[in-house]
Amino acid sequence: MYVTCLDLEGVLVPEIWIAFAEETGIPELKRTTRDEPDYDKLMNYRIGILKEHGLGLKEIQETIAKIDPMPGAKEFLDELRSICQVLILSDTFEQFAGPLMKKLGYPTIFCNSLEVADNGEITGYKMRCEKSKYTTVKALQSAGLETIASGDSHNDLGMIQASKAGFLFKSTDAIKAEYPDIPAYETYDELLAAIKKELV
Repeated sequence: MYVTCLDLEGVLVPEIWIAFAEETGIPELKRTTRDEPDYDKLMNYRIGILKEHGLGLKEIQETIAKIDPMPGAKEFLDELRSICQVLILSDTFEQFAGPLMKKLGYPTIFCNSLEVADNGEITGYKMRCEKSKYTTVKALQSAGLETIASGDSHNDLGMIQASKAGFLFKSTDAIKAEYPDIPAYETYDELLAAIKKELV
């Protein structure tokens, strides 16, 4: 039995932090896991900038409410779910993911959680587990499942390389150049065809 593990941001929906950076006019918030492989460093940097500007969860959620899945993402997901199990493994947070899951037809997502003060200030975050995507893929495999994985960023490489098949999707030129052995695709049709080939 196969489970396809997909990243969320950059694969199915636009990057939340980039959308928020554009909404607020704070370019420093455009940094993502594509730019910074160290997730802890990246999140502490983001939390610091939010504090500096007096921004909290409410403001980010208002931006998320306006974000739609990437064109073709829901159709891709629907077709993929008709042929195998699908799990979204994301380093986003449950406080962000809800409205986006609704627009994608409520797929299963494993993600992290934010620590939020009573006044809405984001004070920290809690990872579901260490190296969450890689750890989850290994756990699925230990339960007798084969995994296929796809993502766009540094934090997806662990699950991609640990899976029976793994693909980069809409990744950066730098990551593609650094990992030339990982097939890279730009369209949902290409990615779906590659996954189907593995399911035979």
